[in-house]
Amino acid sequence: MVFPIQPSLARKLGKAVAISTVMFAPFSTAFCADQSVLVRKIESLSGQLEDLKRQIRDLQQQESEKDARVNAVEKKTQDTAQQVRHVEKKVEEGSKPNAIELSGDYRFRSDSLRGTSIPFYSFQQMLPFMLGQPGAAPPQLIPGQGYRNASLLTNRLGLNIKARATEDVTVKARLLMYKTWGHETTGPVTDDAFFFDRFSTFDGNMGHVPEDNLLRVDQAYATWTNIGGSAAWFSVGRRPSTGGVPTNVRQNIKKKPSDTGGVPGLLIDYAFDGATLGIAPDIAALPGAYAKFCYGRGFDSGFTSNNALKDVNFAGINIVPYVTDNFRFELQWDRAYSIFAYPEYKQAPYPGFGPNTNLGDIEQYMIGTMGKIENLGPGNMVLFASGGMSKTHPNTHVLQVGGVPAAGLMYDYGTVPENKTGTAFYVGGRYDLQSGTKFGLEYNRGSKNWVSFAPASDDMWTSKQGVHGNVYEAYVIHELQSKPISKFGKAQFRLGYQHYTFKYTGSNNWLGAPKSIEDLNNPMNAQMLTPLKKADDIYLTFDVSF
Repeated sequence: MVFPIQPSLARKLGKAVAISTVMFAPFSTAFCADQSVLVRKIESLSGQLEDLKRQIRDLQQQESEKDARVNAVEKKTQDTAQQVRHVEKKVEEGSKPNAIELSGDYRFRSDSLRGTSIPFYSFQQMLPFMLGQPGAAPPQLIPGQGYRNASLLTNRLGLNIKARATEDVTVKARLLMYKTWGHETTGPVTDDAFFFDRFSTFDGNMGHVPEDNLLRVDQAYATWTNIGGSAAWFSVGRRPSTGGVPTNVRQNIKKKPSDTGGVPGLLIDYAFDGATLGIAPDIAALPGAYAKFCYGRGFDSGFTSNNALKDVNFAGINIVPYVTDNFRFELQWDRAYSIFAYPEYKQAPYPGFGPNTNLGDIEQYMIGTMGKIENLGPGNMVLFASGGMSKTHPNTHVLQVGGVPAAGLMYDYGTVPENKTGTAFYVGGRYDLQSGTKFGLEYNRGSKNWVSFAPASDDMWTSKQGVHGNVYEAYVIHELQSKPISKFGKAQFRLGYQHYTFKYTGSNNWLGAPKSIEDLNNPMNAQMLTPLKKADDIYLTFDVSF
């Protein structure tokens, strides 16, 4: 439907529209202008917003990369810490002694031995004449002659065991085999009729003179240290009483300052069963100082009746007031009580000898020192000196030979038993080059009445520590410069020469009074063993430790 507009109304509407247009025209123009600016601002803000977003994304990326790097570093640090802990554990484990430690040594040795005896009368030949046996011929002077063994070859094998039972208790053992090439005997073949310490094998030298291929127990002892948290220790068993200072120098065996085992080599080189009670106080002015009381059993007499053969016991005090890598000072006193005429046997061990008996006591005293001078020219110098004194305290017991009283403790039957004092000294040195070559010289001298307990020494003729005379020795050692595989790995050659000159009989023996070597053409000075005037030994060894 169409409604017609009146002319007057139309005029009014037109006028209203015109007025509105005139009134709102400025506002419309301003609005349009403001809208354009706003758009431009919005566009600018939008750009800034995008830039901010990009910066935020960049920061987030950088933060993410940083976190990755931090995580990588943390992981690497953790891995490194784990590796360090692993290494520390290995080091700690490596620094601790193993529960069981095995080591050993092998030695090949070649000796060329030559000796010269002095004319003498034999006690065995004189005995029938002395007893007045029918048909007994007067004894004849046995002329001096030369003896030789141009090629004595031996093998020696030692196996060592060290076991930690508890934190403070350790057991050590050494097994030893010592055999002559071409012999499987139950007695030594190095000396048949010259010296008592090589005349037979017995408890004191078993395993230390060539015999057979049996592997024997040379040492077996347990040691309890830090008793009650103190510096005291106790040790018992088959003792480490052989190869002591300074005899280890020519063996090229190093003794640690902390090693409190062993005894002075000048006095004792004897395989003993016994015990030790010692203390090692921590004194700043006396580094490494220790002292110990030693007891040993040299012979067990078994079940006996009254006034029969007694046990032979040993007691000693060893004091080392100062010991470092470069210096050592040592003192010792010891005494053997009721010493036997001969070891181990109750009855006669040799044809014609009477039953064993206790002869009296023997005392020993020693003072010794050893030092090392480092960087003396192209090498190091090791020097040592030991002095000893022995004193016998005989009883009236004498050994019978062929039923005839013959010899007591350093005196002959028919003479008054009296104390005898003997002296000895032992000096030497070794010069060690950096190349592993070492040169050594040694000299020792024992007086007429000197007594040493050294039947286990590493000498073929007789123990040089107990000689009534002089012994000169020179040697050269060369250590192979091969990289060791085992902890104790070492190999060396040693070429040496020993020269003995005997002034009196009775070296390494206390039966009967020693006689001058130059006075044996008297029948009253008859000898049970062939007396040597001089002896020589040229030896070569190849030693391997593992």
